[in-house]
Amino acid sequence: MPKDELIVDYEHITYKQRTQDALRELPHDIQEYLVSLFPIASWIHRYNLMWLVRDLIAGVTVGIVIVPQSMGYAKIAELPPEYGLYTAFVGLCVYCLFATSKDISIGPTAVMSLLVGQTVTRVTAENPNITGPDIAVALSLFTGIIAMFIGLVRLGILVDFIPAPAIAGFMTGSAITITVGQWPKLFGIKNINTQDSPYLIFGNFFKYLPNTKVDVAFGLVGLLWLYGVRYACQYYSQRYPKYSTALFFFSIMRNGLLVVFGTLISFLINLGKTTSPISIVKQVPAGFQAMAVPTVNGTLLSSIASSLPSGVIILILEHVAIAKSFGRINDYSINPNQEIIAIGFTNIWAAFFGAYPSTGSFSRTAIKARSGVKTPIAGIFSGLVVLLALYALTPAFYYIPDAILAAVVIHAVADLVSGPSYMKRLAAVSLWEFFVFATTVIITFFTTVEYGIYASVGLSVVILLFRIARPRFWALGRVPLAGQEFSTKHGLEQRYLYVPTNHPSLGRLVEPLPAGILMCRVDESFTYPNSSYISDKIISYCKENTRRFAQRISKGDRAWNDDANPIKEAAREKLPRLHAVIFDFASVNRLDSSGLQAIVDAQNALNRYSGQHVEFHFVNILHPAIRRSLIVANFGTQPREGLDDENRTRQEILPVVPASKDGPQGQRSQENLHHRYRNSDIEEVPDQDNSGRDDGVDEKIEHAEYAGQSETNGRYSMSITTTSTTTAKSIPLPKDRYPFFHWGADEAVKAAVISLAARPVTNNNHQSTSAQQAAAPSH
Repeated sequence: MPKDELIVDYEHITYKQRTQDALRELPHDIQEYLVSLFPIASWIHRYNLMWLVRDLIAGVTVGIVIVPQSMGYAKIAELPPEYGLYTAFVGLCVYCLFATSKDISIGPTAVMSLLVGQTVTRVTAENPNITGPDIAVALSLFTGIIAMFIGLVRLGILVDFIPAPAIAGFMTGSAITITVGQWPKLFGIKNINTQDSPYLIFGNFFKYLPNTKVDVAFGLVGLLWLYGVRYACQYYSQRYPKYSTALFFFSIMRNGLLVVFGTLISFLINLGKTTSPISIVKQVPAGFQAMAVPTVNGTLLSSIASSLPSGVIILILEHVAIAKSFGRINDYSINPNQEIIAIGFTNIWAAFFGAYPSTGSFSRTAIKARSGVKTPIAGIFSGLVVLLALYALTPAFYYIPDAILAAVVIHAVADLVSGPSYMKRLAAVSLWEFFVFATTVIITFFTTVEYGIYASVGLSVVILLFRIARPRFWALGRVPLAGQEFSTKHGLEQRYLYVPTNHPSLGRLVEPLPAGILMCRVDESFTYPNSSYISDKIISYCKENTRRFAQRISKGDRAWNDDANPIKEAAREKLPRLHAVIFDFASVNRLDSSGLQAIVDAQNALNRYSGQHVEFHFVNILHPAIRRSLIVANFGTQPREGLDDENRTRQEILPVVPASKDGPQGQRSQENLHHRYRNSDIEEVPDQDNSGRDDGVDEKIEHAEYAGQSETNGRYSMSITTTSTTTAKSIPLPKDRYPFFHWGADEAVKAAVISLAARPVTNNNHQSTSAQQAAAPSH
């Protein structure tokens, strides 16, 4: 091997070696796994006073926000207000032990509350003996168990199969549903079932609009206050930056101030009255009155079973999406599996406090991050605020107007709606993803959030499978690169850029490859969903650009599916005969048995079509496993000297059904021998012992050994120059040990051209001339 050549091969690692390595690392992996379950141990020893102050400020700020929100969300869940406080307390206190995100705030959320409310309405209608709190506790327990199992066995990858537009779709649909469902409470209208589908609530709202009560004054004024304070503080923060921190905290307190003043006015209105003129919260028991071991029976479990999948999806997706988002914003990474464990354990523990399922809240997480939180311990301070409200402020909760809580809820969920700008950008990026988003919103609006989630997940998976099963297929041509010649023994040779023939910018500059040589690329792995499609595309592409092998056969011997038309075939005589196909594997990450068999089938079909062995060359093989699979199918050691009767039709690599001894494969060798003497094409078939081969062909084949074997003498090897900016570590373009695997497209084309010149000389002037011209080096 010449010293300026680099021959590449890979050492095969057996499964036995891999198993031994895995067993050797097992104790260390177990130790790392156990340590990773408690991330708090990695940073708690660095905790300091400055962190404590920042966490205290952030925790108290979130606590002020979560108290009124949690009571409002409990109403959405068809539960008494205190259950929202139970849910908030447990989520805030327990999460910090397992957290890998410092920002996220756990507690009741709008989407989960909506799902719980719809489940409570459905189950209580079917089984009146089951209460709403029992249903909520069972949902918390079992969604937590499932989520914790998913995290422990590291199946967090499952959430990656649901794209962001699907999440945005059901969150937008849920926000619209919640907003419409709060309108009757905002206006004090009775006799409207707020658990109906949103379109029914929408219609009934306008139907009963004349029944509006004095509650509307609290609701509309509350909304005006909430939005007015927010936009005023944002405006003055930009105008007076030095007051931005004070304005931010004042803006955050707008929920608490609204509840305080709304409650005070409600109390004054109710003085001396036995019946309240407005709808109010009324009795909220102090402390944890629902704390107990969850009681679950078969009837309850079967009743909530249909809601568990959607509950787990909301639990995990909402939490992980928010945690990832704020991790990117604040420059840290989270562990999705650990976050799933944290949310699972939190909900299991919460079930013993009488809470319903909780997950990460977008609005409170944003407030927590903006407040300057340093560690997850801030959640404990938020929990203490909730604890204070449960034990000290419950008498004051009696007079909180329902319209005020409705305004707080509407204000919180409005931020979850993806607006027109998002939809416009999404449609510009992908119409399919926009379709998923729009479908999810529509289904959620007209049915329930549960059906919306299932629709979004189902559509996303179908579209993903369709993209895998129908990948893009590109026919490649080449564009000469200016000033990119390199020297060989035969002079200067041109370098090329290989691009799709229909490239929007470079398509007009694309030149075809030498006659009889084609190149293509598939933008996906070769796997069982797309193997047949890719094989058909390869065959169709080659047949469109080359001519058929001409042979005279009798009517009786003609295949039943042979659609050859003499007139059309005569018009295609000017096309070259197929010699080689080059595959760019830069986008192929996996090659399974079905994909490998599809490539074999394509080669067999093209061999029959061209009447000779068609070489398959592979460029940019990314992984040794792909290369090894190709070697198993003998693509690394294909014949390179024209027709090879014994290998022209190869058997299946991994047959689904074993070949019958009496079937066609048993007779294949005799049929091949028979066809050798039936061919009437321009190419003369050599004798079986190859004794009649022309000496010139021997010379050409010897010359063709350039294609990459280590036994070559280095002719056509690339000379190393120092005119470019090279370093001591610069290497020549590597060559693979096998002559049909290449590290560069130029080398693949050149190898195919050389082997084309080595084919036996034929009596067809067009083909032989094309081969000679293609084999001639450029100067």
